[in-house]
Amino acid sequence: MELIIYKLKREIDLLKFYPKSKRPIEDRGNLVTDIDRAVARKFDVEYYDGDRLTGYGGYGYSPRFWTDTVAHIVDVYSLSNDSKILDIGCAKGYMMYDLSLLIPEAEIKGVDISQYAKDHAIEPMKENIVVSNANNLPFPDDYFDLVIAINTLHNLPLIDCKQAFREINRVTKNNSFVMNDAWKDDKGKRAMLKWNLTALTYMSCDEWLNFFKEVEYKGDYYWFFAE
Repeated sequence: MELIIYKLKREIDLLKFYPKSKRPIEDRGNLVTDIDRAVARKFDVEYYDGDRLTGYGGYGYSPRFWTDTVAHIVDVYSLSNDSKILDIGCAKGYMMYDLSLLIPEAEIKGVDISQYAKDHAIEPMKENIVVSNANNLPFPDDYFDLVIAINTLHNLPLIDCKQAFREINRVTKNNSFVMNDAWKDDKGKRAMLKWNLTALTYMSCDEWLNFFKEVEYKGDYYWFFAE
């Protein structure tokens, strides 16, 4: 019997060029309610283009957010016009669009659970977005050169989150990157509990690493800290 060893690749901050701002953690923690969280988890108009307590407070395209980041991603994974890329949790397709500007002949697909996001996606990417759950990706085995899931999989219940990671393993030829809510210490955990709006599966960095081993995830990873 062949022994297959699954090994994580690396912890890498693919979003190091993404613009950062100070998060109003205490303000949200004092104001957000369970009703707000329930509304946000519908991932509908209230989440994307409603109040800040239920989501983005208006989610529009701006090149300053993804331009440098996607250039970094293209460089890290040596992507080209021959590449096939999947963005899980692609929302309105903004990262997909900026990728397409750099590698216009590449096959760039997106998956999101939100019909509202697809309906209001940036026009050049709209037809490349599939409305689907990450735990059941509608693509063949070993199809993509890179699968990306940024601040997305933690929104699933634990059992679905596990299956989503297995689906990533299934549809990628080799490379993948995930970024999830996490914390390193009690201070970080308290901040995350105040900031969290939609995540259903979130844990410490060490717990995530054990989770990766359980689901045999074999790609790259990083963390979102509410600090």
